[in-house]
Amino acid sequence: MKLDCDPTTIYAALLDERYRGTIHKSDLANRNPYNTYRSAGLPPGPIANPGLASIRAVLSPEPSDALYFVLRPDGSGEHQFSNNIAAHEEATDKYRRSLRK
Repeated sequence: MKLDCDPTTIYAALLDERYRGTIHKSDLANRNPYNTYRSAGLPPGPIANPGLASIRAVLSPEPSDALYFVLRPDGSGEHQFSNNIAAHEEATDKYRRSLRK
């Protein structure tokens, strides 16, 4: 399964010195192995060093059926998690509309 994960795709663009602040179609088509829109499975290595809170979350995860996430448009730096594609697309639309303001 492909992860279709923006952070790893951004990391791929950063490695290639192509990142311009937003993801473009050319980034999604990039053949870098960190681009999880093209490569199935996990990327070849980590994209950051996890903090203690992240390690604790992995060791004791909260139950969830969420498969999707997008940054919340409120500027909090938090993410909106969704368990179906329709809810994810709605959350993504809200985020994109917030960028146009």
